[in-house]
Amino acid sequence: MTLIKSISGIRGTIGGKPGDSFSPPDIIKYTSAYGEWIRIHSEKKKIKIVVGRDARISGEMVNNIVCNTLVALGIDVMDIGLATTPTVEIAVSGLKADGGIIITASHNPGNWNALKLLNSDGEFLSDKEGKEILKLADSADFNYAGADRLGVIKKDDTLGRIHVNKIASLKTVNRKAINGAGFRVVIDCVNSVGGLVIPDLLEALGVKEVIKLYCEPTGDFPHNPEPLPQNLTDISRAVVKHKADVGFTVDPDVDRLAIINEDGSMFGEEYTLVAVADYILKKKAGASVSNLSSTRALRDVTEKYGGVYHSSAVGEVNVVYAMKKYNAVIGGEGNGGVILPELHYGRDALVGIALFLSHLAETGKKCTGLRDCYPDYYMSKKKIDLVPGMEPQKIFEHLKNKYGGNRLIDIDGLKIEFDNEWVHIRESNTEPIMRIYSESRTKNAADKLAESIIADIKKIMTDS
Repeated sequence: MTLIKSISGIRGTIGGKPGDSFSPPDIIKYTSAYGEWIRIHSEKKKIKIVVGRDARISGEMVNNIVCNTLVALGIDVMDIGLATTPTVEIAVSGLKADGGIIITASHNPGNWNALKLLNSDGEFLSDKEGKEILKLADSADFNYAGADRLGVIKKDDTLGRIHVNKIASLKTVNRKAINGAGFRVVIDCVNSVGGLVIPDLLEALGVKEVIKLYCEPTGDFPHNPEPLPQNLTDISRAVVKHKADVGFTVDPDVDRLAIINEDGSMFGEEYTLVAVADYILKKKAGASVSNLSSTRALRDVTEKYGGVYHSSAVGEVNVVYAMKKYNAVIGGEGNGGVILPELHYGRDALVGIALFLSHLAETGKKCTGLRDCYPDYYMSKKKIDLVPGMEPQKIFEHLKNKYGGNRLIDIDGLKIEFDNEWVHIRESNTEPIMRIYSESRTKNAADKLAESIIADIKKIMTDS
């Protein structure tokens, strides 16, 4: 059994003993800490929290515990039911709530669940805020309300439609071109909440025909829910079988978007953001942001339009911070996460679909032709176990000395940039390992670079 406590929320496997898994007492503990933290930082007499969940089987059970724990704290709850992560984010600000809880384990298997915690802007908490909540949870310094001050639960299942309407009305979304293109689209929503809103979105955009795979929100995931190529064989076959123009697939909470070309091949999760950024930057000059482990292709596209690319530490909250700092017009992460500030500061697969279809329609290209417009980079993702007692900072210092002639970025581990390739080394937040991500013009070159850095690290650990 697993329970992982981090600044981004609490996640773990369902079943087992308290403290060792995502158990009811743990759900109460961390929901209470979050509610108490919101109350401490609010000047309002009455607090309101938005709660939404993905469709996984444990969701209703967790939702009942979360909502009633908040009620016990004297907090009012707006339960929006089955909803995507970006829908909950938009609902928090739209309803002028004091925060939000998303009950989802994102791309994790069905036996997992989690609490993702939002601030009053509908954005993920900062490192400092997350640590404050974890400290509160450990102290158990909660004050529950008396019988005459309990919160109330209200329900609203219209927020998904509001989200879709906001996207369809964006100036950057070209519904006329999409409708005129007569697209045939296949979608795979992994039997979660994407199946409730993506068909509505495609209808609102004027898509001609939609072939649905796994769109019933039963929580019975038909395949590993992480949108990676090895998990997407069904939709790849369906795109070819139905002679579709494109396929879209999302993770259970719909903040990551993977695209399948008309020939069944992968557009590439790193290139979801690249293509959308190409479309946005063509219409509106400005800066872009992605994290240090994302493809260099975003920088290439940004500079093509005279913009400036900026990188951030890994993590959505860090990307958002950098986007605000540099007033970026587009940003996100290389896992298929698109952030459009014009809509909200959160990864949103729905807006990614709308912008990609607009781009595809305006160019008149096939998906494979559009992908050919972007430079080819190949990524290698490896890891190495840390020797007990070995401090990662010492490894970084040794690598800085060896590669001091290159551009070095140390805001999150260490990134070393070379002429046509890079490597990013960072300590895992959840395991005693170091992750080594590299990118180059060929897969072989990317693997070779990663292995070279791993050899450096092993030598440093041996010599120390």
